[in-house]
Amino acid sequence: MVDNALEQMSVGVDRLEGTVETDILLTGNVNGSLCIFEVGKVGEEFDHGSKLLPDRVWPSNAGNSVGCIESPGLAWRYPGAILNMPSTISCIKMCQKLHQPVETASSSRALITTLGSEGSGGTVYILDLSEQLDLNSHSPILRRLSKITSFDYTVWTADCNFDGSRAVIGTNTGAALVNIDTGTKSWICRCKSDVFSLQLDQSGNTILCGLRNGAILSIDARQRPENFSSRLPRHQIPYHTHEASSGRAKKFHQERFELKGNMCRSDTIFMPSSISCIASLALYDQYFLASSMDGSIKLYDNRLIQRGAVQSYEGNVNSHTRIQLGVDPSESIVMSGGEDCYVRLWSIKSGEMLFRNKFMNAIPSVVCWPRTGGIHGLQNTTRGAWLGSQDGLFHIGWPV
Repeated sequence: MVDNALEQMSVGVDRLEGTVETDILLTGNVNGSLCIFEVGKVGEEFDHGSKLLPDRVWPSNAGNSVGCIESPGLAWRYPGAILNMPSTISCIKMCQKLHQPVETASSSRALITTLGSEGSGGTVYILDLSEQLDLNSHSPILRRLSKITSFDYTVWTADCNFDGSRAVIGTNTGAALVNIDTGTKSWICRCKSDVFSLQLDQSGNTILCGLRNGAILSIDARQRPENFSSRLPRHQIPYHTHEASSGRAKKFHQERFELKGNMCRSDTIFMPSSISCIASLALYDQYFLASSMDGSIKLYDNRLIQRGAVQSYEGNVNSHTRIQLGVDPSESIVMSGGEDCYVRLWSIKSGEMLFRNKFMNAIPSVVCWPRTGGIHGLQNTTRGAWLGSQDGLFHIGWPV
């Protein structure tokens, strides 16, 4: 149930003693199941729903090990907390940036997209959790889920701006801006290569788009909204230089692909294969991490694109899978799963691999780091992240 999208939020839940701030996980899978799990020390007073106690999977002799990490506690799924969507859950994003107060109403809204199917395109939804959750409700998700707009195209990814007023959607034919309140959409980038990953910067004015062909583009989102892609400026972007020899003569040929949109700069990053994930750094707003499907993970400075990557992170294994990168709240560690089913962590600054282990038999495809300082009851003793795969939901933690 947790193999394609994963996000943690802090919401108000109605309890016997009143409203209690609680951590929840929103999960989505390739079969279209959208689910809410409450995590931590929860659900003691309820006798309905599914209470799931985690099993330790690594290290196997944890009871005798020094510095053993405390269990993350129960994961509780109450009745009605599962909703079957029309197609694969392609993305779940909390409508909040890291420096925004958790108590604000917009921090309890989630942007959810579906991939689409052969008969229809993807759809954009908002899940509003700004009001208290009633755990006795039979369908808490359905009543709080609103359809914003639909596309005639595959929807791969999404992101939303600081105040949650608009979203940017990545499709198989480009990127579009969507007004969350009105559902109005306008294309800001059109191309024949799928937008597999994208990120808005903190200002909401620039969008980093990672394409199937390996390109990473900076698109200006401040243009006047237009509904017709023909009005967007055209660009012929060169990539992959080939050299051919004919006797003593050498010929050079540059392939190009066409893109329509307001590019922020002429420089374009190319990674060796399709872009798997882009993750911007909030504390250093000109830096971003990017991974490609050949296993490459690199750190870039948006001001110095022509100089190439600032740092590389070696050892990851991938060939064709879209695997999400995870960055801890202090932005000192980057995490990724691999097609060899290993989880790896690197120091963002030095590039050193800090951890490498296999404790599941499926690809760790999604990762989510708590944005509020940790699970209730564990804030002062551990730090860690949630991981999702076809094997299920995992938590990885270590001493502070």
